[in-house]
Amino acid sequence: MAFLFRKFQEAVKTLARSPAFARDPRHLQFEADVNRLFLYTSYNRLGANVEEKDADEIIEMANKASLSDQQKQVQENIHFQVKDICGLMDEILCPDVTGTPNIGPAVSNTQNAPRRSGLGLAVGRTTSIPQPEQFPETRPLTCKQLSQHLKDRMGYTLDIKPSQIPHKEAGNGLFINGEANVGSVIAIYPGVIYSPAYYRYIPGYPRVDATNSYLITRYDGTVINARPWGFGGENRELWDGSYELEYSTTPSDDIKQGSDQFWKMLSKPVESDGRRFGELLERRNPLAFGHFANHPPKGAEPNVMVCPYDFPVSESDMRVYIPNLVFGGQESVRMKRFGSFWFRSGGLATGEESGAVIKALVLVSTRAIEDEEVLLNYRLSNSKRRPSWYFPVDEEEDRRRWS
Repeated sequence: MAFLFRKFQEAVKTLARSPAFARDPRHLQFEADVNRLFLYTSYNRLGANVEEKDADEIIEMANKASLSDQQKQVQENIHFQVKDICGLMDEILCPDVTGTPNIGPAVSNTQNAPRRSGLGLAVGRTTSIPQPEQFPETRPLTCKQLSQHLKDRMGYTLDIKPSQIPHKEAGNGLFINGEANVGSVIAIYPGVIYSPAYYRYIPGYPRVDATNSYLITRYDGTVINARPWGFGGENRELWDGSYELEYSTTPSDDIKQGSDQFWKMLSKPVESDGRRFGELLERRNPLAFGHFANHPPKGAEPNVMVCPYDFPVSESDMRVYIPNLVFGGQESVRMKRFGSFWFRSGGLATGEESGAVIKALVLVSTRAIEDEEVLLNYRLSNSKRRPSWYFPVDEEEDRRRWS
């Protein structure tokens, strides 16, 4: 296995320099990342019985397959893992799953009834919300107990504890407890998802990152705010994404000036209809802590990378374990990018057009990792002043990502 993985690592380096990639720097980096994810996740899916001919076939496919085909395969590989993880949590938590060991009695989740919040009122356009009596029963395990049961079945789980990175701003770090192979889904990035049409509703807009270090952006412009999720919770509950920061959805005066006025003119969001908002989510999910992964210190290499994951909402049995809410509900607004601006190009997209997916993010291991801190390359833009603790893993990748 070690020999075959080294072979994959060499293929990653070789393909990243391939002249077949796009000439546009940003798209080039996107293609290189998809290519890496294709190799890592396909390697993982081969399992323990991988043979050299299987590895050679995947490397050949990575050379020949189109970007679209590789993206589809990555999504399939990730969904295969996520589905397995959700199935394991169902076995642990749900009393009606066949073959579930006697962990303890089940309790109703009716105490976790919906509560009204500013964010909930702001979002609107949601599907109908289940009433408390409709909530399924789950076993009364704590987050820590669920985490241990998951590790017993899967081989790893996650812990949050003080980071080992030697700078005062490192704070808490994310640690893998156990062992995971290369290409494994290590963590899910939780929180509220904002499409470009709803950027103005991100708390603190337009300087959204001034007081919030738990924001992450996908290549397609989707932003995920993990701050509301925090450390999760101890129940399966109707979560509305609210948290302690108070803000107004009415744009402030500075938003009405300069380029922000131009952005507002181009991409005015869909108006909220004032309906309630929330999803029944498993707040004890032991893997919903991707936002605690730190950037590696100087001289260290990341051991995970981000991977966009489009969760199909048709998989209703899995939905409770996907720790995300979509701001604005499931309806999608047609948007186009022009330089650094996003603008609306029409009305609402139909479910078929939007693909009926939740645009999530997962962290995927880039090597075998065991009982160590999870490190993610933040790839901060070099067009802005970066914090003193940030040391680029690859300056060229940073430049291409934000070109």
